[in-house]
Amino acid sequence: MTRLLRSYFFWSYERGSFHYDVMVTAILLFVFVSPHFIDFKDRPVKTVPLRASEVLVKEAGSSGNEARFIYEIRAEDLDGASTDAEIKTALLRVIEPMAGEVTLEHYKAVPDTKGKIVAYDATVLR
Repeated sequence: MTRLLRSYFFWSYERGSFHYDVMVTAILLFVFVSPHFIDFKDRPVKTVPLRASEVLVKEAGSSGNEARFIYEIRAEDLDGASTDAEIKTALLRVIEPMAGEVTLEHYKAVPDTKGKIVAYDATVLR
């Protein structure tokens, strides 16, 4: 029994043999089945961290003959805007130099994992 385990551990079987196939099957089972039972704590990043003065633009379809885009703007770029009207004005002030004249449909705050607002997703028509 120890000889068999040692042969498996040091991978000493020839390709195509029964024991080689058993080892490959065990590895493939581990790779494809283990994520369902083992929490590796790997999660996708919810938001893309933006650097200073960066704006992330995502296409969001169209409305009639106008294109719809989502602009993700850092909260620091809004110069302390706090009311709804101030936020809308600040968002347009950041977006319009890049995109030209746009219509702001709505915006949504993007919080980090602790609930602090780090950015705003502004949906605009262009």
